[in-house]
Formats: sequence, structure tokens, C-alpha cells
Amino acid sequence: MERRDFLQVLAATAAASLTAGAVPAAADSPATPNETVRGDMRYRRLGRTGEEVSVLGLGGHHIGRQKEEKDSIAIIRAAIDGGITFMDNSWDYHDGGAEFRMGKALKDGYRKKVFLMTKIDGRTKKAAAEQLDQSLRRLQTDVIDLVQHHEVLRLEDPDRIFAEGGAQEALLAARKAGKVRFIGFTGHKDPLVHLRMLEVAAKHDFRFDTVQMPLNVLDAHFRSFEKHVLPVLVREEIGVLGMKSMGDGFVLKSKKVTPVECLHYAMTLPTSTVITGIDSLNILKQDLEAVKTFRPLTDKEVAALLERTAEAASDGRFEPFKTGNGFDGTAQHPEWLGAPDKGPG
Repeated sequence: MERRDFLQVLAATAAASLTAGAVPAAADSPATPNETVRGDMRYRRLGRTGEEVSVLGLGGHHIGRQKEEKDSIAIIRAAIDGGITFMDNSWDYHDGGAEFRMGKALKDGYRKKVFLMTKIDGRTKKAAAEQLDQSLRRLQTDVIDLVQHHEVLRLEDPDRIFAEGGAQEALLAARKAGKVRFIGFTGHKDPLVHLRMLEVAAKHDFRFDTVQMPLNVLDAHFRSFEKHVLPVLVREEIGVLGMKSMGDGFVLKSKKVTPVECLHYAMTLPTSTVITGIDSLNILKQDLEAVKTFRPLTDKEVAALLERTAEAASDGRFEPFKTGNGFDGTAQHPEWLGAPDKGPG
């Protein structure tokens, strides 16, 4: 991605923030126009939803990786105590274990402190409804703030989701019933698939509340969500959920950037929240410190980062979630999608 493209995205962001009526922090605050600062945490507007979420989001997969459940619960509660409000999860993480652990962690008054999101894999109305009900039980809540269609990776996924009897019908029904407040989608494969999803949604007179996608300093150069999808979301006032700022460690293996640089780059973009994997209290401390020390990157800093990472990013080898299927749970478990419609003949 060229430096001028990055700057155009930032300019669009500033305009969208002001148009949306974002309320700046106090005059002596280091907040950007679409932020407020409370304590050491920054909070940003979530698209046009009227919600405000922490700039740092707690990744759901990583909080299911601890050997002991109590350690997962301790991480989640420490994150919330540190000001993190955005909770990420998914129906399929650790066979539901991540949702079970988060549900337990959100007891004792913690649920009311967070914006809770999970994802479902089902492409049929039946599969999606069943998965959503399981998630509600595991998370021990009557309503989930945001539910997203997970792993929209294939060009046919949007058509399946919006078809008659498709998963979108289940989420719309759940929203009407008060089980779900907002609806979004996620994917990590190719920006063309995201654009296709937005196109199909528009044909059905639907505008998503959020979109989740990889946003990192390598993505800026290769099959870039930042370049192709992000400006559309800003224009449509759709909440931007950045993920894979470090790509589960693969971005760091390029040896071109540090964890803090990764987070600061993603936070400089028009992200509502940057969802990141936090699998220990030490990593949580590191990430909270990154928020505390964050200042939007200057033009010079952006140019230096893009120049430094250009060669490593050129073929996607440090973003294997784009180029392989090791991150594609629904490719390894197609049954999660639900029985496909065989169509005519």
C-alpha cells in the first residue's frame, strides 16, 4: 500500500468521525476526534450504532488456551478491570470452551461492564439459530450485543447467508426477539469476499453494523483489506473491528516490527477496536501499556513502517490466514456450515 493511500484513509476517517458527531475528549486529552479517554483506556464510536467500545478488544480464541479455567477467568476480569470493554468470542472456539469460560468470567457484575460479541458459522437458518442458542447458554446471557457471521471466506458465502432459509434470517429473527442487538460479519481471506458480502447485503436492503478483518502493517501491502475495504466501511459508518494486528505471531516472525508497533499501527487506522490475542497477564500488561503510550503515528512514522515491511509483506508468507487454510475452521469442519442447499436438479 502506498503512503498516499494510507493518508487518504486517515483523511476519510477524520471526516467521517466529525460527520458522525463524535465527541472529543477534554481539551488537554491526547484523544483523536472520534475518541474519549477514561483513565488509561481509549474508547471509540462503533460505527453508527451509538455504542462506544475500548480501542483494545480481548480476543476470544486466546482466552481458551490456558490449561486451567481459572487462569482464563483471571485474564478476562483483569482485562475488564483495566478498561477493556470489547469481548470477542466464537461458537466454535475450543469446541465452545472459550464461550463457557467467558460466561463464567462475566458473572458477579462483569457482564454489564462489557460489549459482548460472538460469531456463528452456520450458513442455513437452522444451523445459525441452533449455534446462537448454544452461545447464549454458554455465555450465560439473555442478549448478545453483537453476533457476526463468521469466516466469510468464499465468494459463495454471502449468497448462502442471504438466501431464502439462510443464516441472515436467523439473526434478523434473533434481533427482533431481543436476543441480539447488532449484526456483523468477519473474514480473513481476501478483501474481494468482504466487498461481495457488502454488495449482497445492499441488494437485500441491509447494512451491517460491523465488519471484522485483518488490519496490520503487512496487510497494507498484500491483498489489502485496509486499502480496499476500510474506506467503504468508513464511508458507510460501519464499525471497523481490526484483527490479526500480529497475526497470531506470524507478523512478528517477519522480524520487521515489534508488538507495540503492530498495535499502534492498527490503532492509527479508523478502527473502532483492535482485537488482539491476550493469553497471559504479562501480555495483557504489555497491551494495556501500548494503549497508554499510544499517539497516532505521524506521516513520517507511517512511511518508515511501510518501507521497512514492504519486502516481507510482498507475497503473504507472514499472513498465512490469507494464503493457506490453517486458520479456516469452517474448511476443516464444513459440517459447521449446515447442510447445503443442493439446488435444482
